[in-house]
Amino acid sequence: MQPPQPPQPDEQPARPPAGQPGPARTFGRPLTALAALMAVLTVVTGLVEAASLLALGTVFTGMQTGNVLFLAFGTLGAGGLSVVGPATSLGAFAVGALAGARLERQLEAHRQRWFVIALLIEAALMSVAAVIAWDLEPVRSSPTGRHLATIALLAATMGMRNVTAMRVSVPDMPTTLVTRAMTAFVGGSPLGHDPAFGHVRGATARRAGSVVAMFAGGLAGAAYLRLGWPLQALLLTAAALVLLAALVRVPQPRLTTTR
Repeated sequence: MQPPQPPQPDEQPARPPAGQPGPARTFGRPLTALAALMAVLTVVTGLVEAASLLALGTVFTGMQTGNVLFLAFGTLGAGGLSVVGPATSLGAFAVGALAGARLERQLEAHRQRWFVIALLIEAALMSVAAVIAWDLEPVRSSPTGRHLATIALLAATMGMRNVTAMRVSVPDMPTTLVTRAMTAFVGGSPLGHDPAFGHVRGATARRAGSVVAMFAGGLAGAAYLRLGWPLQALLLTAAALVLLAALVRVPQPRLTTTR
């Protein structure tokens, strides 16, 4: 009787916890190209969050931890924070995550290119958000109906994005936050020297790339608005980057998730 063979890198990832989709696999191809696409999507998150915080009010659309805290603070009227924007974003994000999970599961079940299709939908939704936000002035006191509609659409889009990123599950590149990547980068560095973070090939580059990509997106988004360029231009740029990522992925092997 032959002993069981150990899993091969990038071919048979470890079984995920119960109830969670497994990491995507590309039939033995290295993660480098896919990680580069996830870095582009991380840049997009920085652009979108710049639009949210600097033009749509004190609200995030992708990083919902901030909204939970804004909602908590605003409930007690602390800091003069409004609960309308964060509550709108949280609700829309949940709807987007629900829709994304059901859609992508069904697409994969029918052997469709769920990753590419999800990115195409994301680009389309961001483009619609740009149309809603056309010539929209930044929030001065409280958000208007158009501000809230833009927040809701972007948050729903980012809810779907989080589902997509979790299904792909490129290590250290969740595309919508960098806390874990930064911790792993520092903890696994020669200074941190903690073996718990591992020394997998390419991990350091992915961790650093995740942080740098988020910074670059935020910097670019802030520059857009500081130069007086319209909000729709920022959102259309974000949509164009997502569309480019989808088109680049088309010739590559179809992703499947392990369970």
